[in-house]
Amino acid sequence: MVVVYGTMTKVLEKLGSIAYEEMSLAWGMSQDLKKLQGTMSTIKAVLLDAEEKQAHNREISAWLANLKEVFLDAEEVLDEFECEALRRKVVKLYGSKSEMIRHLFSYSNPLVFRISLSHKLKETRERLDEVAADRTKFHLNEQREEKHTIRRATHSYVCASEVVGRDVDKENIIHLLMEPCGNLNNVSVIPICGIGGLGKTTLAKLVYNDESVKKHFRLRIWVCISEDFDISRLIEEILGSAADGVHENLTLDQLQNHLRDKLKDQRFLLILDDVWNDIPDKWFALRELLQEGSKGSKIIVTTRKDSVANLMGTVPTYHLQGLSPGDCLSLLVKWAFKEGSDKQHQNLVNIGKQIVKRCEGVPLAVTTLGSLLHSKLEEQDWKYIRDNEIWKLEQTACHILPALRLSYNELPYYLKPCFHCFSLFPKDYEFKSAELIQFWMAHGVLKSPDENRSTEDIGELYFKEFWARSFFQDVENFNFYYTFRMHDLIHDLAQSMSQSEFSMVNSATKNISERVRHLSVTYGSDELPACLDKLNKVQSIIFPGAGALRTSLVEKYTRKFKSLRMLNLRFSSFETFPRSICRMKHLRFLDLSYNSEIKKLPNSICRLQSLQTLKLLGCRNLEGLPRDVRKLISLRFLSVTTTATCFPKNGIECLTSLQTLLIFDCENLISLPKDVGCLSALETLVISGCTKLTMPKDEDDQVNKLSLRRLKLSHLPEMVALPRWLQGCEDTLQFLCLVHCPEITELPRWLPNIASLKKLEILSCPKLQSLPEGVHRLTALREMKIYGCPELRNFIETRRREDDWLRRIDFDDDPWIPIAL
Repeated sequence: MVVVYGTMTKVLEKLGSIAYEEMSLAWGMSQDLKKLQGTMSTIKAVLLDAEEKQAHNREISAWLANLKEVFLDAEEVLDEFECEALRRKVVKLYGSKSEMIRHLFSYSNPLVFRISLSHKLKETRERLDEVAADRTKFHLNEQREEKHTIRRATHSYVCASEVVGRDVDKENIIHLLMEPCGNLNNVSVIPICGIGGLGKTTLAKLVYNDESVKKHFRLRIWVCISEDFDISRLIEEILGSAADGVHENLTLDQLQNHLRDKLKDQRFLLILDDVWNDIPDKWFALRELLQEGSKGSKIIVTTRKDSVANLMGTVPTYHLQGLSPGDCLSLLVKWAFKEGSDKQHQNLVNIGKQIVKRCEGVPLAVTTLGSLLHSKLEEQDWKYIRDNEIWKLEQTACHILPALRLSYNELPYYLKPCFHCFSLFPKDYEFKSAELIQFWMAHGVLKSPDENRSTEDIGELYFKEFWARSFFQDVENFNFYYTFRMHDLIHDLAQSMSQSEFSMVNSATKNISERVRHLSVTYGSDELPACLDKLNKVQSIIFPGAGALRTSLVEKYTRKFKSLRMLNLRFSSFETFPRSICRMKHLRFLDLSYNSEIKKLPNSICRLQSLQTLKLLGCRNLEGLPRDVRKLISLRFLSVTTTATCFPKNGIECLTSLQTLLIFDCENLISLPKDVGCLSALETLVISGCTKLTMPKDEDDQVNKLSLRRLKLSHLPEMVALPRWLQGCEDTLQFLCLVHCPEITELPRWLPNIASLKKLEILSCPKLQSLPEGVHRLTALREMKIYGCPELRNFIETRRREDDWLRRIDFDDDPWIPIAL
């Protein structure tokens, strides 16, 4: 599936902006850009029709693929404009006389830049004219772009836990769990088998969380397997799920002994969800370790493959069937209508009966279509789903894919490029909404910001619309971000829709399309895979579970792929980062998190003026930020762990575009930059685990107007008071969290002035004695939690009888587990 409309819309948006108009006039390229804009505008009128017809016409699909290549190349040429404008801005702001002289005699001096870019622009425009001329032979019709409203999350997905039609299945599985083991071993294995989307995982969760099951099994463990049946990883995940924690760098033998000790003489329930492995040796190796449990221990295995069920099961396979037509209709009604409103639209319910027949009893297909029809009350919308041509397409991967494909087709144009991005990540990947939004930003697929919304705000609205359309599951809100997963079939759909541009590369990969621009590399060699030789336009590379990547290999990737927008090297382990990174002037996202070996970043990294996201969390040996970090003028997200006692002068506090700042586990850090309270664009600030960091109680900081929305101060044993500059966010702060700050004795008197505050959490602050006077003025406050604050609790308890406001406070008596950002 080739999606061009969204890419072309973004390019046209750039061409029509005031910034581009000013740049093109300044560099004498106004006419060339206007011609490019004119050609694109004529194509735009027929693109939507072409995208609809490509499923039935390979020639149109090929034409769209060629067209998209030209559009992407045009976008890269326009990025050259942006990069050069940013570079000149930095030279003007921070350049020395010698740097300005070098600028005049470099490749980027005005004359050389104009000649080079004019040539690229002319070549791109001529290619576009050539491809565009072919549109006439397809007899395409002009279509107007529909005005899509970004939908906010509604009750349709909040009630996802209300499962329909699985009560009998649940009782049957629980009965099998309670039966004594019939085999000679202590542990029985119950396989649940069925096609994708039937709800095998949902059924397993129902059983896992049932109260009678909780009482019967002393230990319950949940592990998602997917396609990687690696023994070491599985042992670590089993131990992790058992809330036992795993020490780093344990050998396989040590892990096995740890697991045996954990299970010994315990009656446990283990869920192995989504198993694909049918190689006996791998299963037997794990099975042997699980026999330490006491008699009556059970394992539930969910799988799509009969061969897996036959291999692992010790009792007959439980073959999960599809829902009945009546249950399917109930499920569709639950997702498509507001509660009770279906009774007023019996005509639509009747059409719904015909729609669910096509879903063949598969809940995932029903819920996806129900979300698609949510709040649509016109018969034509329901008939369009019922009679769509998509049901007639030949399906090779899965016979319920038409329902999911239909939901994809009905996505607004701006969400389709965002959906393709999911295919770059492995199955069962736990996404974080903030990281996903940064990914989208790096590839320029989000709408441009306006006066009321930042780019991050728009990204969050996109995320919530996907959520409302049931593309996500297991969504959890962690205040600063959401976590979620995708069903395997939704992931399969993303891969099938984007296979021409996104590719997974491993040791078995021999051939790859020259049009691929996004790579997920699981390749352990020190050399570049030979299949990548012919690629030269790659925009993103991630290394899932990178491990022992050498600096030399990273340098080879950065030298070859100079058009990269995203480079994810999380969990890598090299000491130095190549200076050649400065050549990647298009780079917008760089993740070096949890590299425990890296000690220093080259100062050349500060020449990446397009960089928006820099992640250095968990780099526990990093000696500090680069000297010229202030030159990263586009940086919007920075997370850092460092051994430094302070940050560079004129560094972080000069990053005027910064929206999010996370400072974690900087154990030697003594103070923050003096002017950090001047970061007027900052919306999220988290400082955690900085054991020597002090924020003097009597500091005389200037108070500036701030945009801060979310603030978390955690594990700061030397902090005695909140910094005074926080007064600047009185109109914006919505979430405030204080965790394990043992020396803080009082909250500031200005706290009740934060009229926007919606949530307040105070956890493990034992010396905090009271709330400030006037706290009842926090009229926007909707949630307040207090835990581990005995003095503060006594203060509130003695006054809450006379104070209605204090009765709203929730004392959280459960053990509190820190949230990892």
